[in-house]
Amino acid sequence: MSSNNPVSVDLLIASDAKGLPNKAEIEEWVGAAMSAAEESEPGELSVRLVDKAESRALNKEYRGKDKPTNVLSFPFDDMAGLPEEETRLLGDLVICAPVVRKEAKKQDKRPKDHWAHMVVHGTLHLLGYDHIEEAEASEMEALEARILEQFGISNPY
Repeated sequence: MSSNNPVSVDLLIASDAKGLPNKAEIEEWVGAAMSAAEESEPGELSVRLVDKAESRALNKEYRGKDKPTNVLSFPFDDMAGLPEEETRLLGDLVICAPVVRKEAKKQDKRPKDHWAHMVVHGTLHLLGYDHIEEAEASEMEALEARILEQFGISNPY
């Protein structure tokens, strides 16, 4: 974790897909999302890059949807009585490599740009942002667009 980037990522690769982002890229995208959300406290999260079968199983179990999805966010829920960590645990992101690749192609985006979007989107979910209500969606999407613009990525919406 660098001093100017208050985030540490535990990257787990459970996919044979090519063109996956590396840990430094993911940490940079997560760090930008945290800064934009005005989160200055150091944080730690796990990012697991998976294939369709694992994404589908998790999406079915936790969201009741029997299909793979691009990104799943599992925020860490503090448990009473545990000692306070020096680094805040944000949670876990599970990102499905084949879905991200397929969406990037369908939406005519550079794969790396879409990876950045999925990491930023998932991180904002871990920080409490949501897009169920229209007003929440507008706020979250505008924030995502501002974050991605820092990397020269055009508005994904």
